[in-house]
Amino acid sequence: MSTIPKPCDKSISKYLKEWDTLEKYTLQESSLGKLFHVHCPENSDIESVLLKVSALNDFYSTNIYDTYKVAKHILKLNIDAKLKSGDRTLVNDIASVNTGEKVRKFYSFASKYCSHHMPDEFPIYDSYVDKMLRYYRKVDKFSEFKNGDLKSYPAFISVIEALRDFYNVNSYTLRQLDIFLWLAGKQYLPNNYK
Repeated sequence: MSTIPKPCDKSISKYLKEWDTLEKYTLQESSLGKLFHVHCPENSDIESVLLKVSALNDFYSTNIYDTYKVAKHILKLNIDAKLKSGDRTLVNDIASVNTGEKVRKFYSFASKYCSHHMPDEFPIYDSYVDKMLRYYRKVDKFSEFKNGDLKSYPAFISVIEALRDFYNVNSYTLRQLDIFLWLAGKQYLPNNYK
């Protein structure tokens, strides 16, 4: 674990350059960008929302088995004004979906949905990012957050901002830090599926 790079200009720029070489991910991201910003920028009709939910679910393997229910949930929330204002409570609102049997939490998906509308306002929560934030907390004590805080989106953003301030990497956007944390986490703290 001692080889995990610290967040600094050198390591962040290295991972951002690496990101640009990952054809699968960059093509998925540009395709989603076209969908979210050109073809379906608003969230006021079920067809647009369902297309976006389905594309994200497919590209990111978010395990949403009823994309229609999730799309209806998002449509009902009337999210466009909150998205445009960068309202960070929106992620948790989108994440809690009543499936009829119970309320399911699609937290990572919800962060991705918001991020693809406004990437610099809404970084993506994912298990690799979570592990990296916990790692840096343990090693450098950049923040005193509790593990559960990362599942409250406003707190998650505060933790990333604390990391940015602590390591003095303020020239990077939240999205750039998200990419760095994701790629480094994927490399150094991979998921162990048994």
